[in-house]
Amino acid sequence: MIQSSPATHIIGILPARWASTRFPGKPLHLIAGKPLIQHVWERCHRCENLDDLIVATDDDRIFQAVLHFGGKAVMTSPDHPTGTDRIAEAAKSVPHATHIVNIQGDEPLIDPDLIDELAATMASDLTLDMATAANPLDPADPVVSDPNVVKVVTALDGRALYFSRSPLPFFRNPVAGLPVYRHKGIYAYSRGFLEKFVTWPPSPLEQAESLEQLRALENGASIKVLITSDTSPGVDTPEQALEVERLLEVIG
Repeated sequence: MIQSSPATHIIGILPARWASTRFPGKPLHLIAGKPLIQHVWERCHRCENLDDLIVATDDDRIFQAVLHFGGKAVMTSPDHPTGTDRIAEAAKSVPHATHIVNIQGDEPLIDPDLIDELAATMASDLTLDMATAANPLDPADPVVSDPNVVKVVTALDGRALYFSRSPLPFFRNPVAGLPVYRHKGIYAYSRGFLEKFVTWPPSPLEQAESLEQLRALENGASIKVLITSDTSPGVDTPEQALEVERLLEVIG
């Protein structure tokens, strides 16, 4: 890893908890002979704009596994209501970090270039509180109506206006060239904003849609949305783990 700049210290944090309704123990599930969390770690370790990388976990089995493959890990409380709270606690272990990138611990094919772009965006624009990413969808794609697929709309300058599980925007009138954007759950924060965010109570729209990022918008945050072609799949079920293993065999 290459240090981003003398004025910033950017850390990547991978939240990895043991409990999961659909897939308990997911971070240690073996894919092509390695734990899932190790695949994510190794992808992130290719980044050039991260000064450090740590796994934030609530389980000693995950903690020990990360140390075993040569990674860094910190233990966090098992009682955090959200992944962002876990990220904020882990960030306390690196008090000199100026920016934090929250990288989902279940995306073993995440694009390192996207992580670098998020880190660089935050470091270069002091007006931003957060940055995230989205990829374009065809408005006719059936997943636009899937409530499990989060959509985002942006202002003309690329900052987020709203996130929703509903189709967004609603095309009452066709607009040529206007895509639908699927939100990708990776976030970068300034340290000061992250520390404020976790002190705020859940907001009304956040509770209605069950989307944490709406708490940021409801409190006036400035969130840059980077448009990406990265459509790498996450792992939420054992079946998806098998599909990722197949993809890893294809790409080598």
